[in-house]
Amino acid sequence: MKIRALLLGLIAAGITATAAAADPIVIKFSHVVATDTPKGKAAEKFKELAEKYTSGAVKVEVYANSTLYKDKEEMEALQLGAVQLLAPSLAKFGPLGVREFEAFDLPYIFDGYADLHKVTTGPVGQMMLSKLEAKGIKGLAFWDNGFKSFSANSPIKTPDDLKGKKMRIQSSKVLEEQMRELKSLPQVMAFSEVYQALQTGVVDGTENPHSNLYTQKMHEVQKNVTLTEHGYLGYAVITNKKFWDGLPSAVRTELEKAMVESTEYANTIAKEENDKALAAVRASGKTEVYQLTPAEKLAFKKALAPVHKKMESRIGADLIQSIYKETGFDPSKL
Repeated sequence: MKIRALLLGLIAAGITATAAAADPIVIKFSHVVATDTPKGKAAEKFKELAEKYTSGAVKVEVYANSTLYKDKEEMEALQLGAVQLLAPSLAKFGPLGVREFEAFDLPYIFDGYADLHKVTTGPVGQMMLSKLEAKGIKGLAFWDNGFKSFSANSPIKTPDDLKGKKMRIQSSKVLEEQMRELKSLPQVMAFSEVYQALQTGVVDGTENPHSNLYTQKMHEVQKNVTLTEHGYLGYAVITNKKFWDGLPSAVRTELEKAMVESTEYANTIAKEENDKALAAVRASGKTEVYQLTPAEKLAFKKALAPVHKKMESRIGADLIQSIYKETGFDPSKL
């Protein structure tokens, strides 16, 4: 115990000396959602813990709401070293050539957070993060947001209710196929542009966890929200690998500790924040919230099950099967 205490003391002293001897290491953390979302709050928590544990050797600057980079810009900025931390949604890695992450977009592949965490905290999730290193990116953690609901300006009770509608999605081949399976028209669009597109009728509807729907005020321009819980939206916290590997080891150790604790925080508050946001949407009276019956939800599951098979050649049949093994999901039993 004395040796451990001595080592910890030396690490702390080394970090303090680093802070005193030079300007702090600046970490720019850019994201595209509001500060009061699960991701926004987790980013602020990481800033708090990182600066505390490194005794000022690190300064974290958080840029929320696309104020630094938008969806399509941020990944390139990270690879170029213009920004040091991102937490992009998992759908963003397909265009980068790391298609394994698109498994998270498969509709109804996770039946709640317990199933999800079997993957994100286990060997399958770690294997996925390791795939980023060839792109100069270090994967640090998975952060939850929540499960998505469909919204539009007309009621959504059956898969046919989305037929012909222009539905905004993130850039994801899986989500494109999901919308086509529902016979709707997928519209890829930056997150920061969605509210105006809904308001002006450029798109008819979208899909979001409730915290995004509420904090971006999309519920004010959508008359109907249906609790389909058809897909998961989460994030991978990533950094520039060269930057991360080049940090002083004592500093990196403390940042890893801050990331572990902020990840626990992020995943604890995600469901709570989404539940609060849904309650606020209901209370606003601006949109009708509909809860599917078990039979109606099963109809959505059956309608979207073919997406899994169609995406095997893109994502990898072995990976999809490994997720099924972890979660116990069996599409043949729908």
